[in-house]
Amino acid sequence: MKTTNSHPELERSDLIEAMPMACADETAAVEMMEAQRWGDSPRCPHCESGEVYKMKASDGTRNRRYLWRCRACGEQYTVRIGTVYEDSRLPLKNWCFAFWRACTSKKGVSAREIQRHCQISYKSALFLMHRIRFAMTPEITPRLKGKVECDETYVGGKPRPGTGPHKRGRGTKKTPVFAMVERDGSIHRRVVANVTGKTLKSIIRQCVEQKSKIITDEFLSYNGIGKSFSGGHAVVCHGEGEYTRGDAHTNTAESSFALLKRGLTGIYHAVSKEHLHRYVSEFDFRWNTRKMNDGQRTAFAIQSAEGKRLTYEN
Repeated sequence: MKTTNSHPELERSDLIEAMPMACADETAAVEMMEAQRWGDSPRCPHCESGEVYKMKASDGTRNRRYLWRCRACGEQYTVRIGTVYEDSRLPLKNWCFAFWRACTSKKGVSAREIQRHCQISYKSALFLMHRIRFAMTPEITPRLKGKVECDETYVGGKPRPGTGPHKRGRGTKKTPVFAMVERDGSIHRRVVANVTGKTLKSIIRQCVEQKSKIITDEFLSYNGIGKSFSGGHAVVCHGEGEYTRGDAHTNTAESSFALLKRGLTGIYHAVSKEHLHRYVSEFDFRWNTRKMNDGQRTAFAIQSAEGKRLTYEN
């Protein structure tokens, strides 16, 4: 995920004071967004020049559109340019609130809640949240290493009561989600079309370093994956009641699925297959930034919004 070391990290104690004001006052929201994007070195998003200045109103206060001007190229711009909230007509105080809630709620925040708190339409709240999830999605995912657990789960609604026995996952119309978890490290999950050996092993080889050790259950699609990794392939046989053997287990991957499903069921209730990958990215972001405090995580998400655009067509 893209980071910029020059951006100031907003500590939790600072955030407790800054965020309520940024969520209620547009000027405070704009200044916080500017601080997170540029720090003490504002730059023109068009030509990258540092010869810029804030445009003022006739009374000496900030321009009502919070415009900047670049002396080098002459262009006017705002902090919105080149971010996920470019061309959005929503006030930045709504964006600050949505970023804050998405980063501090362990299981996420629904668009309905954003709609109620910000007094905007559901359509606007939903698209706002999709843009934030897009900001949380890393442009480049570092390859996992060490002991890497791999497992799959299936996301979909429960069968209607009284309709008889049903399969729980594999073999149903539910959407498969594949996870690779670096032990005590990062997670990378993908919504996949199927769970064949060709699909899963291709993803593992792409996302995991060759020196790693792969740990899975006894699902046949993983057979032979150990040949591609110097650390080998450890298998736990869940069908025989074996869930751990030494350091071999998939408990971390399974716990990540439990958190994902609690969020999808308890917060979002129903997620379409078309947008599932965005929700998965949101949960991955919070997992991978779990060692940050709430302020740092929110600041990181805001910084990650730079250089990304998401339109209705996407």
